[in-house]
Order: sequence, then C-alpha cells, then structure tokens
Amino acid sequence: MRTGAKKNKARQVNSALIRGPIQRKFYIFLLPTFLAFCIGFLYPFIQGIYLSFCRFTTTSDAVPVGLSNYAAALSDGGFRHAFSFTVLVTVACLVIINVFAFAVAYALTRNIPGRTVFRGVFFMPNLIGGIVLAYIWKMIFASIMPKDIHLDTTLGYWALIILLSWQQIGYMMIIYIAGLQAVSADMLEAAKIDGANGWQSLFHITIPSVMPSITICTFLTLTNSFKLFDQNMALNGGDPIVRIAGTKIKTTEMLALNIYNTFYGASTTARGVGQAKAVLFFILVAAIALAQLRLTRNKEVQR
Repeated sequence: MRTGAKKNKARQVNSALIRGPIQRKFYIFLLPTFLAFCIGFLYPFIQGIYLSFCRFTTTSDAVPVGLSNYAAALSDGGFRHAFSFTVLVTVACLVIINVFAFAVAYALTRNIPGRTVFRGVFFMPNLIGGIVLAYIWKMIFASIMPKDIHLDTTLGYWALIILLSWQQIGYMMIIYIAGLQAVSADMLEAAKIDGANGWQSLFHITIPSVMPSITICTFLTLTNSFKLFDQNMALNGGDPIVRIAGTKIKTTEMLALNIYNTFYGASTTARGVGQAKAVLFFILVAAIALAQLRLTRNKEVQR
C-alpha cells in the first residue's frame, strides 16, 4: 500500500511539474495555430465581406459601391431559383439519408453474420471524392435513364439526391451505430420485461437515447446538402437551361454552383455580386444550422 501511495504521489508531482510550465507559457503553443487560423480563415473572411460591397476584378482594384451588389444578388432570378431548388434537395436528402442510415445502423447492431464487413462496404462510398463520384454516377445514369439528365429537371433533381444519399448514408450510419451501441441494455431489458414489443422499445427507448447522434447527423446532412458544389457541377452543371421572364435559369443549379458561375462568369464586373451572394449564403447556412441545433438539442433536454 505504501509503495502504491508513493507511486501515486510521484505521478502527481511529475504531472504538476509538466503542467506548470505549459500553463504559464500556453501562448507559445497556441500562437502557431492562432496565426494559421487568422491567415487561412479570419483575414480572407473579413476581406470577403469587404469585397461584397465593392466592384472589382482583382482584390487590388476594388471600388466600394455600397449595397448595389446585394440588391443585384437578391433581384437575380437565377439566385432565387437556386435557393428554392437547394431547399428541395436538402429536405429530400435530410429525410432519405437519415432514415436509411438509421435503419442500416439498427440492422448492423443486431447479431447478424458479417456485420463488420457490411459496415465497411456501406462506408466506402464516402471515401470517394465528390467529382469522381459524380462522373461515375453520370455514366450509370446515362446507361439506365430514358432521357439525358442534362435535358430533364426532374431526372436531374433525383439524380442529385441519389448521388448524395449513396455517398453519405454510410458516414451517417457510423455515427448512428456509435449512438445505438451506447443505449442502455438494462433499459431495453426492463422494457421487455414490462411487455414492450420491438417497435415500442424502438420509439420510446432507442430513438430518444440516440438523440445526440440524430442531432449530429441532421446538422451534417443539412450543411452538406446546402453546400453541395462539386457533385452538382460534375453531374449536370445545373442543366437544363430555361428562359423565364427573359432570364436564362439553370433549373438544377444549387446555391454554391450559382455563386461560382456568377463570380467566374463572362462578366468580371459581376464578381462583387458573386461575393455578395457568398456572404448571403454564409448567413443563410449559419442561421439554418444554428436553428436546427437549437431545435434538436431541446429535444435532447426534454427526453
């Protein structure tokens, strides 16, 4: 006992000797990361907000123009259509991805043979880059669909949902599996003794217990769907194009691709408008994500 006490005391002394200098000189360890954050994120972000109020072709010739870029962005029919189309894709993906991911995770936490292999197989699509994945599915759709997805808005819409769901279900499945494995076995056993069937245990014990996982997966699905860019660009480029009220609109163009096309379009004077759209996009995604987190976390507290 004395030997153990001496060892514990020695560990405490050594730990204090190590922590002391680190706590006094913490800024030496923090400074490199903070500088990288400022250079790689904070400065470009602030400069981007400033440029959204300017007309420019390069950052060195920016001329302030007030709120005209934001007025042009909000009056752009293509931007408004891209927003509505992005909402439709996001809502569909939010439901499909999370329902299927939870169902697969629930099945793969049962005692079925080969469940570890199945987990790896379902997760693998997430390892493929977005552009590569889009070109793969583009070839698949070209061989099985009756019409080119570049020519049909409905086919392009469902093609994006299928692609995104196939890529993300496996990733969300892993998060749900972690939540399901943390569900108390004693609670499930007690419910079984009280006469609860499988569906009652699922809806009244399992799902409330995995609300933290549902919060994370809902947040990731929501933000990933809203920010979708490379798959949209490589799969169909936002086509088909229609003319509405004299304005050409890409009917399957999502917000991120619309911002890209505006910024790098034929007119370099529209770059300020593209930057204003990017700021509006950031505010929109941040507001929706924070509202979703607040809503689902309140559910966690209630449970």
